[in-house]
Amino acid sequence: MDLFRSLVMAAALACAGTAHAQALAERADVKAFLEGLHFQSGTVTVPEAHATLKLAPEYRYLGAADAQKVLEQLWGNPPDADVLGMLLPGGEKALVSEKSWAVVLTREDEGHVSDADASSTDYDKMLKEMQAATRDSNAERKKQGYPTVDLVGWAAKPHYDQASSKIYWAKELKFEGTDSNTLNYDIRVLGRSGYLSLNAIAPVSELATVETGMQRVLAMTEFDEGYRYADFNPSTDKMAAYGVAALVGGALASKAGLFAKLLALLVAGKKFVGIAVVGLIALVGKLFGRKKD
Repeated sequence: MDLFRSLVMAAALACAGTAHAQALAERADVKAFLEGLHFQSGTVTVPEAHATLKLAPEYRYLGAADAQKVLEQLWGNPPDADVLGMLLPGGEKALVSEKSWAVVLTREDEGHVSDADASSTDYDKMLKEMQAATRDSNAERKKQGYPTVDLVGWAAKPHYDQASSKIYWAKELKFEGTDSNTLNYDIRVLGRSGYLSLNAIAPVSELATVETGMQRVLAMTEFDEGYRYADFNPSTDKMAAYGVAALVGGALASKAGLFAKLLALLVAGKKFVGIAVVGLIALVGKLFGRKKD
């Protein structure tokens, strides 16, 4: 699933609404689905990523199998074996509240990402280039029958913490035909041979809440000893073909999945797609057709 289709899917799902969320939360099949999930708390290991999450008390975590079930069966996403887990800042209720949000965890293992360009990159200039590229691609989106999307600006300007080897940023996006703008908040935790990717999508009106939550996620997420950024051995380890700036700029978006893990996630009170919102699924199918990516 490419970057644009992922974003449009998120915007389209805004029409599910609070009434759907409340009704679906009371459905027996939804309740049974949620009861079958294994919510983890406290210190959680993510062996596939060689990472550990030290969760704050109100946070919960779903491992790979459960996270993929939520994305596919509850929110209507296509299968994605790259998803390693899902963080729920509001705990279990994050799956039944229209104002909740979630963070999807993946890992890229394409080599050690140099942070040499992190402090020298002009992110305001980068933003203008990204905005121009987005505008230029809208004509083709229109031609293919998709709504246009505009990159409004940074909702949170990129910030790299060299001490922890973590970078975060947020973008504000506007989709054609939607009343409210969309927030995409990204975290990358750099490691010895790649990085952890933590992605959240929410209404931009929730920026303060999401930013506070994502700052806590930053502090809770670490690679295990031997896999940390400082453990890199230039004599034996592979270097990535890109630096930190490329992660932010989105040149690798289709590969790194900056949005693709959050197709049905949170835009103005909108989840629970896979089980019951049949009309919305039909709309999405009409928008995207039936072609496989």
